[in-house]
Amino acid sequence: MTIINLTPHPINLRVDNVETIFPKTDTVARVDSLSVETDLVIAGAKVFKTEFGEVSGLPVQQDGIFYIVSGLVLSALKGSRTDCIAPKTDTTAIRNDAGHIIAVTGWVM
Repeated sequence: MTIINLTPHPINLRVDNVETIFPKTDTVARVDSLSVETDLVIAGAKVFKTEFGEVSGLPVQQDGIFYIVSGLVLSALKGSRTDCIAPKTDTTAIRNDAGHIIAVTGWVM
């Protein structure tokens, strides 16, 4: 199995005190977004919603290869790909004193 990181930064996976680093690559999977104005105004400010479009930078699906993508890209794919995973950034993620994630302990699909 091959795992390719398509996020803009290295991903550290820590399982049973063993850390594996997935370095970033030259390709980043991204999703187009558009800010759409709604009819709502809250506290005098207009309210916008984000609509997501096409995903770019994602190679063709191949047997034995998984791609690490951002949670946003994974959401935009809406389950259409079984080869994409995102770092599990919930309460199981390992954080430093400033609250920044330094490692994840699993993936979401």
